[in-house]
Amino acid sequence: MKYLKLGVISVILALFLSACASSPGKTAWYDQWGACAAGGAGLGIAAGAPDDFSKAMTGAAVGFAVGGAICALKDTDMDGVKNYKDDCPGTPDGGIVDDRGCEIDSDSDGVVDRLDSCPGTTEGARVDDRGCEIDSDSDGVPDSRDSCAGTPAGAEVNEQGCELDSDGDGVVNSKDSCPDTIQGVPVDDTGCELAAAYELDNVNFEFDSAKLTAGSTATLDEAVRILKRHSDLKVEIAGHTDSRGSEQYNQGLSERRAQSVADYLIAHGVSNHSITVKGYGESQPIADNGTEEGRAANRRVELRH
Repeated sequence: MKYLKLGVISVILALFLSACASSPGKTAWYDQWGACAAGGAGLGIAAGAPDDFSKAMTGAAVGFAVGGAICALKDTDMDGVKNYKDDCPGTPDGGIVDDRGCEIDSDSDGVVDRLDSCPGTTEGARVDDRGCEIDSDSDGVPDSRDSCAGTPAGAEVNEQGCELDSDGDGVVNSKDSCPDTIQGVPVDDTGCELAAAYELDNVNFEFDSAKLTAGSTATLDEAVRILKRHSDLKVEIAGHTDSRGSEQYNQGLSERRAQSVADYLIAHGVSNHSITVKGYGESQPIADNGTEEGRAANRRVELRH
């Protein structure tokens, strides 16, 4: 029986020493000091068992201490922090760690220094998996500093991520068909000088009425942008009709239609102090009232400045 116990002890001891001496794994049982201590205690009991119980218990205590110390004092991932106080086992080679054995993230962006291609990220900024700030509209200015999100692809921007307006006319370069406009000259939405009588194309009314049709809003919204861009510009909303109907009736209809346009502009943020309203009836045709096409051209509303 004694020889059998010695044989069992030899086998257990060989396995234990083989495990502790082999190339360390990242999650193997012998990397944990508690498991090693338990293993050491088991060996101690086995070593003392051939003699008596007291020696078995002594062997268990000694084995527990020795086994635990062997594994606890190891540095399995070789990061400079012993296993017993390493909260982040398995640190990859080259990782710089703190005194807990966890990789350092100097700028606190959630990406450890070893993987961070953009150190020094602004606090609170969203970053990608390389630790670089996200630039959602790809204009070269990260979101945390981008005052103009959603810039069109390819547009030139300033340090705030806003499109450039080189001639200062209120229309950004990517939409400016007339660059180098003289400073102070009012322009339309294409950046070109605003005509003295700027016709509001596609502004229409219901038949024999001053009620705007739904399709008129796009042009009216453009007029809102123009007048907000040039807040000091004084304009007249001029209404015109064709020659059908009496002159007196057409005069009243042109005034009501001009007022409808003015009401829309004011309701959408244009100052009422910059607008006057006047109806011209049928008195200023721009086409032949003898044709349908001519009459359609004569039914119009203009911004005059």
